[in-house]
Amino acid sequence: MGEAIRIIGIDPGLRRTGWGIVESLGNSLRFVASGTVRSDDKAALAVRLCQLYDGLAEVLHAAMPQEAAVEQTFVNKDAAATLKLGQARGIAMLVPARAGLVVAEYAPNAVKKAVIGVGHGDKKQIHMMVKVLMPKATFDSDDAADALAIAICHAHHRQSAAYRMVALAG
Repeated sequence: MGEAIRIIGIDPGLRRTGWGIVESLGNSLRFVASGTVRSDDKAALAVRLCQLYDGLAEVLHAAMPQEAAVEQTFVNKDAAATLKLGQARGIAMLVPARAGLVVAEYAPNAVKKAVIGVGHGDKKQIHMMVKVLMPKATFDSDDAADALAIAICHAHHRQSAAYRMVALAG
C-alpha cells in the first residue's frame, strides 16, 4: 500500500504561526503533532520574523515532514497588517523550502471545503471537523487547529495533477 507521508500544515501569522502535522496513508489520516510558534509583539519586526523562522525550523527538524502546505494570504482592510502577514507567510514558505520540501499553497476557502465540505464556515466548524477526522488531535490555539486543517486539505489534494507538476518541477 506504500508508506505514510508526513505533512506539515502551516497557518502563518506574525503574532502566532500555527503548525500541524499529519501522516497520510491512502485515505487514512493520523494526527502526529501540532502547536504554535509565537513571536514577541514588543520586539522589532526583524526580530519577530527571526523568532518565527527559528521556531518553525525547530519543528521541521524535530518532526521531519516530507511535504508542506501553507494557507494563502487574504487581503485585510489594513494595508500595513496585510504586509506584515505577507512577511510572516514568506517565513512560513521559506523554512520548509530551505529544508528541501515542496510547498503547496491553498486558499482559505479550499481548506474549508476540504475539511467541512463547503467553502465558507467559521472556526468552530473547522475545529469540530478536525476532531471528527482525527479524534486524537490536540491543539493549543486556533492557529494550530487551522494548520491541521491545512495539512488535511493537502492530504486530500496532494495527488492532483497540479501538485504532481509542481513536485516534478521542484
